[in-house]
Amino acid sequence: MALRQCASPAHPQAPWNWRGASSRDVRGRKRQGPTVQAQRPWRYNRPMETYALECHRRAGRIAAECREWARETIKPGVLLRDVLEGVEQRIAKAGAAPAFPAQTSRNSVAAHYCSPPGDETVYEEGDCVKVDVGVHVDGYIGDTACSVDLSSDCRWTPLVQASADALAAAITVVEPGVKVGEIGAAIERTIMGAGFEPVRNLTGHGLGRWKVHTAPQVPNYGERGGGRVSPGSVIAIEPFASTGRGYIREEGKAEVFMMARPPMRSKGLSKDVLREIEAWRGLPFARRYFLQYPTKDVEDTFAKLARQGALVRYPPLVEDDGVMVAQTEHTMYVGEDGVEILTTC
Repeated sequence: MALRQCASPAHPQAPWNWRGASSRDVRGRKRQGPTVQAQRPWRYNRPMETYALECHRRAGRIAAECREWARETIKPGVLLRDVLEGVEQRIAKAGAAPAFPAQTSRNSVAAHYCSPPGDETVYEEGDCVKVDVGVHVDGYIGDTACSVDLSSDCRWTPLVQASADALAAAITVVEPGVKVGEIGAAIERTIMGAGFEPVRNLTGHGLGRWKVHTAPQVPNYGERGGGRVSPGSVIAIEPFASTGRGYIREEGKAEVFMMARPPMRSKGLSKDVLREIEAWRGLPFARRYFLQYPTKDVEDTFAKLARQGALVRYPPLVEDDGVMVAQTEHTMYVGEDGVEILTTC
């Protein structure tokens, strides 16, 4: 899931453990919900435990399989929500859960388009389509994305290929201790060499347990400064290639949300809606996950939590009108002995 570049490494994600109360997940099954409990910050300066790495591997394989299913399913005339719901159904069938709502963005929309309830939008001939898939197994995440050219004359294929080639180039320079700016420089050289622009205010990111966005930010250009990739870390690299200027902005209604911190008690918060939100344990969720609750309860609770600063909104991220954007993403484990791509089938 794309991270908009900002001064801090990411939106603050839940610095607590979620345990206790029951709720229902997107599969309709009972699952654990939250109570607040202190948690140490996620650390990357030690070898990853075997259990954690195996969970990341399983999440990555499931995410890759869902990505490839989506790649083959995306055709002109297909409903966007059918692809997103199909991805999430396959995640559940594999015994995992979404690390964030499946998203599919078209053309100048670079990221974060998630179908609202009842979305009737369909893919069209000529679209440049992105699909972004996140899976977690016990909180350990795999995050991956690909792009699909729906033009009859393959006009966006060079753009899609530039993004994929940039990811491959980035992976060749990843090693423990590498500066993130060196990774970004490889991405920038590759995309600009193909005649396009990298999206400079979108970045890759680290992945922690129950956290989609952690340090380090991995830029799509050769910035100076920045952090380094620590041994034992899991990171997602996601080059975005653009036919335009290479800068995005937020535009449109958010359909993806995330609890950034525990909420304050407030009159008018729906206990049922809040319990369902907290059951995501700090991971992003979608408005369409709340269809079983009265719309007013959902909207009022979202609005009150946002005013408190407890709820983060993720609106679509868009380039200028008429610009096309492509994205490719892999999650990888950076071990002392080398790099392991986790999001492969």
